[in-house]
Amino acid sequence: MRILVIRRDNIGDLVLTTPLLAALRGRFPEAWLGALVNSYNAPVLERNPHLDAVIAYTKLKHLGSKGGAVTALASRLASLARLRLGGLDYVVLAAPSFSERVLNLARWLAPRRIVGFSDGSRAARHLDLSVPLSQAQGLHEVERVFLLAAHFGIAEPIPPLTLVADPEEVRKAPQADVAIHISARRPAQRWPAERFVSLIERIDAPRVTLLWSPGAADHPQHPGDDAKAAEIARRCGARVQPYRTARLAELIGALAAADRAILSDGGALHVAAALGKPMVALFGDSPVDHWRPWGVRHELVRPASRNLADLTVDEVLDAWRRLSERRASIPAPNA
Repeated sequence: MRILVIRRDNIGDLVLTTPLLAALRGRFPEAWLGALVNSYNAPVLERNPHLDAVIAYTKLKHLGSKGGAVTALASRLASLARLRLGGLDYVVLAAPSFSERVLNLARWLAPRRIVGFSDGSRAARHLDLSVPLSQAQGLHEVERVFLLAAHFGIAEPIPPLTLVADPEEVRKAPQADVAIHISARRPAQRWPAERFVSLIERIDAPRVTLLWSPGAADHPQHPGDDAKAAEIARRCGARVQPYRTARLAELIGALAAADRAILSDGGALHVAAALGKPMVALFGDSPVDHWRPWGVRHELVRPASRNLADLTVDEVLDAWRRLSERRASIPAPNA
């Protein structure tokens, strides 16, 4: 049995796909199980015990030169050709959406069967085994992805998230009582710098690590928060340990080195959840039922306006105190 799982989108999405990988490994312990991902999110699967191979490609929009794009495209085609020649039994399109482009890629790989989500379109009829997208409505992303498991005879409870930090990255990162991640892609998910300053000054945690998405705010592909982090670090002084994570492996290591976390909905939140970190989750306009922290103790705060600009420091501190007072046992995965 040879199974390839394709999940080529964001960091958090790939983290939330790891329970399906664990279930496939449990169902087919002797199978070859691989994942096709992009180079941006691939570190999520490094040291994943359920996989035999991670095949990563670089998106062309992330390359700065024409020559680099040609090299990356040639490497991608070579990897795909090896997968096709190796003979695949199943290709699993794990994103709970339908993309004709990704389906065409799967068909080119010539597996015996393609498994994925159907939007009912004519193109989706080329799926050999499918789950109607209507069945995914109202579910958490983990639950949505796991709907595909039924096509493999998997009926047991959903396994936990899996993410193994690089021990060397954990050793290099600051040890902290709490890691505070200040970045978010969507405007309604961003909390102002001055409130992070007030939070850090008032929080009952002697060791605070400051994390953020690196780069300039006006970067066309990956806008970052270097300036915002510098302002917070300057105003907080010795109260905070700034730690710039230029690579995803560094971010994973830094979150692993912290006891708890405070962060907005996004990839870092799901990384922290996969590492088992109790957290305060700041939610703006993203749907809570779809993206809440999975499988860890957490307190979730969201202003009535669904814009984090309206969230007060006192509300976050109250959530932090509630988190600290809760029992140390981890609840069921859907808590």
